[in-house]
Amino acid sequence: MTVDNVIHVVAGSFILLSLALGVSASPIFVSAHFLWFTAFVGANLLQSGITKWCLMATILRKLGMRDSLAQRLVRA
Repeated sequence: MTVDNVIHVVAGSFILLSLALGVSASPIFVSAHFLWFTAFVGANLLQSGITKWCLMATILRKLGMRDSLAQRLVRA
């Protein structure tokens, strides 16, 4: 997996989980406050798309995860 793939999987999983925990119609509802986490993830995705910088991508690269071919060509 590449950095982009991991970011998409993690962000999507966080959004789905926080919706499941925050929507009262869900069978695993805990608190509506979990919807703030959904908004936080969405805001970070928006910021990342605008600024082209993502903290998680930086951390994953430092841990040795490789970029996609397209990202390597852009960075070169």
